[in-house]
Amino acid sequence: MSRRFLAAGLAALCALTLTAGTSSAGAASGDWPTWTKDLSGSRFNGSEHRITPTTVGNLKLKWAFSYPTAGAPGPHSQPAVADGALYFGGEDGRFYSLDAKSGAKRWTYQLPPNDAVQDGASVAAGRVYFGDVTGTVRALDQRTGHLLWQYQVDATPLSVVTSSPIFFEGHIFVGTSSGQNTGDQSTACCTFRGHVDSIDAATGRLSWRYYTVPPPQQVGTWPSGAARYEPSGAGVWSSPVVDARTHTLYVGTGQNYTGHGGDFDTLLALNTSNGHVRWKQQVTPDDTWRSLCNDPQSADGYCPVPQGTALDWDLGATPNLFTVNGREMVGIGQKAGYYHVFDAHTGQVVWRRLLSTPMPNGGLSGIQWGTSFDGQRLYVATMMGDPGTLYALDPATGKELWHTPNPADGCTTGGAAQYPDLCTPSFIPAVTTSPGLVYEGSADGKMRVFDSRTGQVRWTYDTVRDFDGVNGIPGRGGAISGGGGVIVANGMVYVQTGYWMAPYPSDRGHVLLAFGL
Repeated sequence: MSRRFLAAGLAALCALTLTAGTSSAGAASGDWPTWTKDLSGSRFNGSEHRITPTTVGNLKLKWAFSYPTAGAPGPHSQPAVADGALYFGGEDGRFYSLDAKSGAKRWTYQLPPNDAVQDGASVAAGRVYFGDVTGTVRALDQRTGHLLWQYQVDATPLSVVTSSPIFFEGHIFVGTSSGQNTGDQSTACCTFRGHVDSIDAATGRLSWRYYTVPPPQQVGTWPSGAARYEPSGAGVWSSPVVDARTHTLYVGTGQNYTGHGGDFDTLLALNTSNGHVRWKQQVTPDDTWRSLCNDPQSADGYCPVPQGTALDWDLGATPNLFTVNGREMVGIGQKAGYYHVFDAHTGQVVWRRLLSTPMPNGGLSGIQWGTSFDGQRLYVATMMGDPGTLYALDPATGKELWHTPNPADGCTTGGAAQYPDLCTPSFIPAVTTSPGLVYEGSADGKMRVFDSRTGQVRWTYDTVRDFDGVNGIPGRGGAISGGGGVIVANGMVYVQTGYWMAPYPSDRGHVLLAFGL
């Protein structure tokens, strides 16, 4: 393991002119109003100067907000922070607004039964925008939580919105995906088509839609007699980013569910005004997968590709826009473990770097949710990279500047040590940065902050423990995993716990934790 900052890399970085993205329209500089922090997907709060490499060791838990116990943990969402409040979806089917400093409840919006929010909200123009696991996007009044409009972006069975909306020039842009490919042998698989939508932010009306695959056609049946359709899938799991100067939207897509076709495993560059393609880059030539490919008893008849060739190597992470020596670039992580960088205007490949060994049938070894750019370095985390590993890369060349594996004692210390069969040393969440620091949680339940120059761990907090919620409900922390990452805003650090494939047992709901100096 190398934790040294490479001298050559430092010299190269000093010679570069690097630019992080601008903040979302109307947001205070210290806020975090959208999943990506800004339009460019930086996940970097450059206005945070209180929490530094010198002071980070003084972070203390300020409050915990607990969810009511509801059996197995469900999805929850990364908070947005704006105008002194947090906005997020809980694992209990509610959407919350809390006071950012005290955790006191401002208002609650109750979703329909069996519904939940997994994407991060965007706050703009006095409204809060978010999607849900039933394929619906909503806008609430930021002050009262009153529903202003809702729009079902897709009625295909098991359609979901995990893509967090991004607000730009009076519209929100959001992608849609589906769990239709997780059905059993009797499922008519698959009729879902991934798509990116532009929705009028004031009215909820669709302005334009870009489909990632052509309409699926029935081509026969599965062995069970269920109808078989092709091609399908190419869902949009991640959040878009926008170049405000060129009016270009960038977003990644997932694999085909059946057949072979369309813009699967592709980075799209679309005109924000009309959805027309400026360019697109497909990073995997063949990628078709449904969950029955992982079942040895079903793979022969129900996996749409021969055994051993099912990949599931989505571009499920949010892109990063950045400028190096005057050249505008866009980078994106892939579940295969690659980080790809293209010319933002032409789509020409600039560089690619493989950071973990690709794992077929799920791509769990690779880059899952998102990466960060702080104006100097790119920060990329791999999930089950044996172990998961956090990297700092030179944005001009992809050269590794340092890497820090998930600490070896992650599963043998703290609360996770009670569950050795469930704990994995995996960096799952999107990476977050502020000046001098990198924030990344792990499935081992540890929240860690790293020095951005060296990769050294500066602060660790074990979340697998009991908490007394500020809302009067007892809670318990768990794995820090998918759907989002840490939020750093106005001298505070916020992190959701729980929601993992093998959750740590508890008779309590999970918690949202808030830390400060």
